[in-house]
Amino acid sequence: MNKKNRILAIDQGTTSTRSIVFDRDINAVSVARTEFAQHYPNPGWVEHDPEEIWSNVLSTAREAIEMAGGPGTIAGIGITNQRETIVVWDRETGKPIHRAIVWQDRRTTPVCARMHEQGHEPLVRERTGLLLDPYFSATKIAWILDNVEGARAQAEQGKLACGTIDSFLLWRLTGGRVHATDTTNASRTLLFNIHTCAWDDDLLALFNVPRAILPEVRTNSEIFGDTEADLFGEPLKVAGMAGDQNAAMVGQVCFRPGTAKATYGTGCFALLNTGTTPVQSENRMLTTIAYRIGAETTYALEGSIFVAGAAIRWLRDGLNLITHASQTDDMATRVPHSHGVYMVPGFVGLGAPHWDPDARGLICGLTLDATAAHIARAALESVAYQTLDLMDAMHEDGGEELSALRVDGGMSVNDWFCQFLADMLRTPVERPKQVETTALGAAFLAGLATGVWDSIAEVEGTWSRGQLFRPTMDKAQRDRMVAGWHVAVRRTLSATVAA
Repeated sequence: MNKKNRILAIDQGTTSTRSIVFDRDINAVSVARTEFAQHYPNPGWVEHDPEEIWSNVLSTAREAIEMAGGPGTIAGIGITNQRETIVVWDRETGKPIHRAIVWQDRRTTPVCARMHEQGHEPLVRERTGLLLDPYFSATKIAWILDNVEGARAQAEQGKLACGTIDSFLLWRLTGGRVHATDTTNASRTLLFNIHTCAWDDDLLALFNVPRAILPEVRTNSEIFGDTEADLFGEPLKVAGMAGDQNAAMVGQVCFRPGTAKATYGTGCFALLNTGTTPVQSENRMLTTIAYRIGAETTYALEGSIFVAGAAIRWLRDGLNLITHASQTDDMATRVPHSHGVYMVPGFVGLGAPHWDPDARGLICGLTLDATAAHIARAALESVAYQTLDLMDAMHEDGGEELSALRVDGGMSVNDWFCQFLADMLRTPVERPKQVETTALGAAFLAGLATGVWDSIAEVEGTWSRGQLFRPTMDKAQRDRMVAGWHVAVRRTLSATVAA
């Protein structure tokens, strides 16, 4: 029996880094986790320190490997990461020339607005499936090159490298030998043609990004390279990479057209598998690459909610209403109804289907007898309402009627939230037994490339449902609540216009 039958999954998220070792039966053998600092140098700006991220990846990976029995048990490494967050570094030293600009960052909103006014969005949409929005990576890359002294000249001379977090970590893990990314992360940059699966010269020219700094694009499941021997005691194969939402789709085994998942982390991202044909949305959903394994590319419709778990974090850190996220379950059940209180969590703008980068958060319907419990409940409800907006838009785009929505991420462990979500969607909600689906997806991709699992069919057979939530709310009550949500969103959008 092969002793190397476990996979180390590195899950580099927006607020924390986790390393998890999975065995063939998808048990989490060991877990190591740490949070890291968020930097807000200006309103609407969000940055991370790439060196802190690297340090956290290294420490958690070493801890998880040691707890799992050492590197001799590890067949390979899978990496999953916060998408769209961009790093630019010096090829000779490996040092970043600026903090990473995070996917939530809105500093390039004026650039995107100007390009939209100039009529560039149809080209961008046709080639990338995305919208002109500061959420995506291209304008972040250009901003760094134009605002760090000498950076653009160095980039043109091939002295700099750039990439999403996966690419930066791969570079560091392999001692600078491999500068590569995968199709899912590349497809979120506004520079990648999702039909030809290659960097697009027209888009590179449009966003003024030199091809010389970009990584090689590979599939999601293959041997990317070996780690430096001194990092973990022996070289380990990096064998799978995918952006976090795409990895969660793999972890939820949404391999068949019409299957869908929603991941509730800092934001919420819902993906609907549309098969090998990209579906162009008429409702401002994103057309994206779900994953690429072997020669076949699978596509998805995606809806992006910028603030989900971040709203709960704000209750804790901003308002001091709670000390731990789990308290929101108790607070939501403490009050019999919402009391007409709605939260629209537009703290960093609104994502799909509105795509309003200037929107800001709103709490409405407050009366003197509204309590902290009502606000906590409104925060949870807002995430379900936003998910409903995404699913309605996907259905209008021709997406199949869902038989169930598979959920994962931190908020999915909240039973009250899952039940409310099922009631709003009027669709069963499935929570898997193994809720670490983002890391698990990275493990599956690496395991397929190293022989831990022989086929996608074998991977599908590992998934099992932990709990099923069926809709139970009276339809008239549900419709009244949804109507109130729509009013709250209109108030948020009108306030943006007035400002």
